Amino acid sequence: MPPTPPFDAHAARRLRTALGMGPEHVAYGMRVSYGLPYITPDHVIAWERNIMAPGAHELAALAGVLWCSPCELMGRPHTLREHRAARGLSAEDVARAVGLELLVYARMEESGEWRGSERQSAILAEVLELPPPDFITLTGLDGRLAGLLRSAVTTRWQAYVRPVNKMVPLNRRVLESTLQELHRYYQGQMAATLTWADGSATTEASRIGRDFLDRIVEHFWARVESSAP
Repeated sequence: MPPTPPFDAHAARRLRTALGMGPEHVAYGMRVSYGLPYITPDHVIAWERNIMAPGAHELAALAGVLWCSPCELMGRPHTLREHRAARGLSAEDVARAVGLELLVYARMEESGEWRGSERQSAILAEVLELPPPDFITLTGLDGRLAGLLRSAVTTRWQAYVRPVNKMVPLNRRVLESTLQELHRYYQGQMAATLTWADGSATTEASRIGRDFLDRIVEHFWARVESSAP
């Protein structure tokens, strides 16, 4: 049985209440309009109380009854399957769009390892409306991006604007500002490590610098978000 998609119980209750519907109305709509004869008001109540979570087909039907998109009923998606479910797409839809055999795509979803080509990755990002951080993570590029960012902050950041921009299509001004700020912060920590006479202060600055490099991708996205116009 496939894992259930993330579910926002509070959103489901809020949307139902806003429509003036009771759990029995929702259950009836899912049975009659979406071919789920086993759904009862108890299912709806259990979902809204976080006792149970709807499966992918149930989530899509619930969204239809509540006149919303599946993504409005989901927590933040993390996996390829969750992003697909959030868009109300079937595996066949995505496989066809990116040009993969259904079985091949399904195996990628199951393993959590996307292995499509660069062109297929670009189509995937468009079809699933992936934010850049999610696209990088889902396509397995986190490690490569981290390597570029570490080089940018430890050497000359200007030399890495183009390679990073090729991987992450951002506004160039935002990207340049982000790399410059990350570089300035890291170099400041290293300067402190070299010049502080107090041994404990030097050790602390060195630790902060190492931690910064370990979390460089996280710092990058946080800075991009704060710098975006």
